[in-house]
Amino acid sequence: MRRLFATVFLAALALAPSASGMPVFFVEGRGWGHGIGMAQYGAQGYASRDDRSHTWILGHYYPGTAVAQTSVRSVRILLTEGRSSLGVGSDAAFSVTDGDGRMFDFPAGSVDLGTSLEITVKGERKRLASPARFIRGTKALELGGRPYRGDLIVRSSGGTLSAVNDVGLEEYLYGVVPDEMPPSWHPEALKAQAVAARSYAVVSRRTSGNFDLYSDTRSQVYGGIRSEEQRTNAAVDGTAGQVVMHRGKVAFTFFHSTSGGRTAAIEDVWNAAPVPYLVAVADPHDDLSPYHRWGPFRYSAGGLATRLGSLDPAGSLLDVTVERNGSGRAGTVSARGSRATTRMAGTTFQSRLGLRSSWFTVSVLSLGGDGRVEYGEAAPLRGIARGPRAAFLERRASGGSWRRIGLLGRTADGTFRVRAKPAKTTWYRIAAPVGTSLEHRVDVAPLVRFDRAEGSGVLSGFVRPAQAGGRVAIQRLDGSRWKTLARVRTDARGRFRAEIALTGGTYRAVVTLGAGYVQGRTPPLEVVR
Repeated sequence: MRRLFATVFLAALALAPSASGMPVFFVEGRGWGHGIGMAQYGAQGYASRDDRSHTWILGHYYPGTAVAQTSVRSVRILLTEGRSSLGVGSDAAFSVTDGDGRMFDFPAGSVDLGTSLEITVKGERKRLASPARFIRGTKALELGGRPYRGDLIVRSSGGTLSAVNDVGLEEYLYGVVPDEMPPSWHPEALKAQAVAARSYAVVSRRTSGNFDLYSDTRSQVYGGIRSEEQRTNAAVDGTAGQVVMHRGKVAFTFFHSTSGGRTAAIEDVWNAAPVPYLVAVADPHDDLSPYHRWGPFRYSAGGLATRLGSLDPAGSLLDVTVERNGSGRAGTVSARGSRATTRMAGTTFQSRLGLRSSWFTVSVLSLGGDGRVEYGEAAPLRGIARGPRAAFLERRASGGSWRRIGLLGRTADGTFRVRAKPAKTTWYRIAAPVGTSLEHRVDVAPLVRFDRAEGSGVLSGFVRPAQAGGRVAIQRLDGSRWKTLARVRTDARGRFRAEIALTGGTYRAVVTLGAGYVQGRTPPLEVVR
C-alpha cells in the first residue's frame, strides 16, 4: 500500500526590499551677477538694437532718476597696503613733498622705499616724514612699474606701507570703464557705463580716512593708465561730470553683467531696505549675453553635500527645494537629509556652489522601488522628477539600448509612482531635458512552484517562463543549510519532475534559466509524514 505525505506550502520568500533611489541634482539658471541695477549686456542691446541714448538706458534701469552734474573733482584710490617696501618712479624727473612740507627732486628713474621712508638725495640719506606725496613731472608716476595719472601718496604706519593715487575723477574713470565693459561696445552703452561708474564712485566714497575708494571689486576695478582705451576714454569725456540723481542725491548705481531677462529688486537679493530706483525691470536684450541662460550642472547627492559643507543636512541628502522671492530669484533653499533639514538663503547656496547668479532652479531626479520580482509580477517604482517640464521613464535590458516607455505623470511636488512589468532583468531610469537619473535595476526571477506531492518519492512542479533545459536543484533543509538531493531539467512546457527519497522535512526547488534571470526559488514546502 502506497503511503501519502501531507504537504504544507510555507509563506513565500521575501523579495528584495523596496529601496529609495539616490537623487541626482541639476542646477541651471540665468544671468551673471547680483542682478541689481543696470545690466551691461542689456544696455548694449538697447544701444545697438534700439538705438537708445545713454540717458534713456540709465532711466530704464534706475527708474525715477535723472542725470545731473557732480561737484566732485578728484578721488583718492587705495592701490596697495600692508607692504614692507614699495618702488615709485617715472620716465621723467619727479618730486616728493613729505609730511613736514619738505620737497625733494628726483631724476628720471625709481625710488625704493622701506617702512622708514629713507631716501638718498644727492648722495645724502634723508628720512621722509609720513605721508610722502610724489608729484609727477612731464610723465606719469609709476608704482611697482604700473603707471598712474595724478599723484601717489605713500604712508608709513604700524610698520607697513600703503600707497594711494590722488587723481582727478575723470582720469580715475579712464582706468575703470574699460575693466567694467568691453571697449568695442556701442558708444551709448559705454557712456551709460561711464555715468554709472562715476555715480557709484561719488556715492560710495568713504566718509573718513586716508583714501576714498578701493582699486578692486570692493569699489570698482581700477587699472590706471595701462587699462585705458581710446573708446572708453571718449565715453568718459562725452559724459564729463554726469551722475545719476534721485531726489537731489547721487544714486547708488549698482550694475552687473547679465540679468537673465529681468533685473532684481535690491531687497530680494541683499538684506536691505527697498530703494525706489533699484527695482526689478524687464531686460529683453539680455539674450545677447552668453550667460543669459547657463547650465545644467549635474551633482550627485554626495557631491552636492560636499559643496554645502557645514550646511549639509544630517544623513544622506535626499531632496532640495527652492522658494522664490518677488524678483524670481531663489530666496530660500531647503536641503532635506535622511535625519534633518537645513534652510539657507538663495545667495548662500549660490556662493557654496559657485553659481553665476541667484536666479537658478534645482531639478531633482531619483528613482527607486523593488529590486527583485518574479516573472509576470509588476515592479512598483517611485521617485521624484521635479523641475524639468517633462520627464520620461526609460528601460533597457542587459546589453541593450535605452528605450522610452512613456511620459511620467507627476504630482504637484514632482513625486510619482508607476508599475513596470519586466520580462527579464531590466534597468530603469528617468530621462529629462536636464539629464538622467541614476539607473535602478529590477532583477527578474523565474516563477517556480511545486505541484502537490504525487507520492512518497516524487516532487514535480513548473517554471515560468516555460523553457526547455532550465536547471532545477531539489534541496532539503538540513539544519541551517540547504542540501541538494537531485538535479533535473525542465521540459519544453517548463515542467520538472524529480524522484527522490521523500521524507518529512522542508524542501525547495532552485531554478537557473540563464541570461536575463536571477535564480528563482519555490516557497519552502513542508512535508509531514
